[in-house]
Amino acid sequence: MLPLLLVLKLSSIPRYGLKPNDAILAEERHIPMYTEMIEKYEVDYTAGGACQNAMRVAQGIGKRPNTFAFMGCIGKDKFGKILESKAKEAGVLVSYQYHETLPTGTCAVVITDQGAKRSLCANLSAANCFSREHLDSPFNQSIIKNAKFFYITSFFLTVSPPSIMQIAKHACENNKPFTMNLSAPFLCQFFKEPMMAAMPYVDILFGNDQEAVTFAKENNFDTENVEEIAVRICNLPKENKKIPRIVIITQGHDPVVSVTGGKVTKFPATSIKAEDIVDTNGAGDAFVGGFLSQYVEHKPLDVCIKCGIYAATEVIKQSGCTLPENAEFVM
Repeated sequence: MLPLLLVLKLSSIPRYGLKPNDAILAEERHIPMYTEMIEKYEVDYTAGGACQNAMRVAQGIGKRPNTFAFMGCIGKDKFGKILESKAKEAGVLVSYQYHETLPTGTCAVVITDQGAKRSLCANLSAANCFSREHLDSPFNQSIIKNAKFFYITSFFLTVSPPSIMQIAKHACENNKPFTMNLSAPFLCQFFKEPMMAAMPYVDILFGNDQEAVTFAKENNFDTENVEEIAVRICNLPKENKKIPRIVIITQGHDPVVSVTGGKVTKFPATSIKAEDIVDTNGAGDAFVGGFLSQYVEHKPLDVCIKCGIYAATEVIKQSGCTLPENAEFVM
């Protein structure tokens, strides 16, 4: 997904049926919410999109411009220009598909409990119109050919599964790590078929505990134990036998669970005072961005995970998925 975030902080979630710590796609009943937020409340605007967030964070920590590239679909409007400028400012190489009529996607983010909980409702609009044909342009083929690693969120399952499978198979055939994120519980429920079609190609899978439990339920694992779930996912069928699968599950303030080769390793999360938490939205994206910033440099797994924890810890102290200007990961 590639939406502009409308961030609203409230003591409680208003109507429209939003749930704490959840992410959903907008239905017809949600559409008036965007105008209501702008007209009745003071909102912050943040360049978003889960994958683009991760790329901006990875680029911000990695420093070298154009290390990370991003593709998505936006509208030819002011919000699209904001998204593009933010990505380029961060040093990300972008190759957008531009929709002629639909506006750039937007996502309402309601933050409650002093920043501890967030609810997302995305109106994809142009972001929902990315087509596989965009991958076929000579410029984009060059990006794909030269890329050494790939990352796709499961949000993209709602947009273009054929694009996912094209990249997944390219990665497998060329022995390039293909990484993916469970992204939201509803995706594990309602987009299970395309998710499971891509799963054999996934070399690194990210997710949080809620997503993992939902995934387990939908796949009849008969357990809600996060460590057991991670092991079960790690042992699912896999196409590329040359790259051992890694499963990484975050658990908020509880330890990060990592599984590879059947071995479970836990990494403690960094403790933060409640008053220092500004916005938990984007913490998962930041974790992935931090992880990938080290992974593409072939750093050890523990360093990658610790950088992910560092990035997530720094981001939740800010509004939106943004690193502080002086952010620097040091082991």
